[in-house]
Amino acid sequence: MTADSQEGVIELLIERLGRLPGIGAKSAERLAHHLLKSPAEEVLALAESLRAIKERVGFCSRCHYLTDAGNSLCVICRDPRRDASVICVVEQPRDLMALERSGCYRGTYHVLLGRLAPLSGVGPDQLTLESLIERVRNSEVREVILATNPNLEGDATAMLVSQRLENMGIEVTKLARGLPSGGFLEFANKEMLADAVLGRRKY
Repeated sequence: MTADSQEGVIELLIERLGRLPGIGAKSAERLAHHLLKSPAEEVLALAESLRAIKERVGFCSRCHYLTDAGNSLCVICRDPRRDASVICVVEQPRDLMALERSGCYRGTYHVLLGRLAPLSGVGPDQLTLESLIERVRNSEVREVILATNPNLEGDATAMLVSQRLENMGIEVTKLARGLPSGGFLEFANKEMLADAVLGRRKY
């Protein structure tokens, strides 16, 4: 391999790492050189993990949470003990995981797989909103809890969902502000999340 091709491989890795959220050009460069210095078995194990999540992990056809590639429904949607008449709407799978750790909620979920962010090119069509509307329309849902993150984009997303659910004959609530404004669900402790869920109010 020539020096030019070696540099090209590294530059390509830096460019691809830089596409990851929260990774800037400098961080991508540091990560690339860290991987270059790491033992081959560690790097190959990381590559295998990346391949495995694409081959073995998918999204639930109903709520869009994570599921095994062989199952169309996730473990929560398959659980008959969950209250299917209540749907908690979250932005990302990690938000669902945080709420599950609180142990205070026994309904079902809907994962939007994002939030409104016009400056980043994320509009309503990039969310799983239509799937949520279809669920509400075709099942006996009595309440939808809006559990988007308590910040500007999360609030805009909650407002959009609320508007789309108007006149559908269900109660729309949102988490109580036990969560700090501008914060993220994934960083809240379970007591804070429990207070927010149990103290939810009409949207």
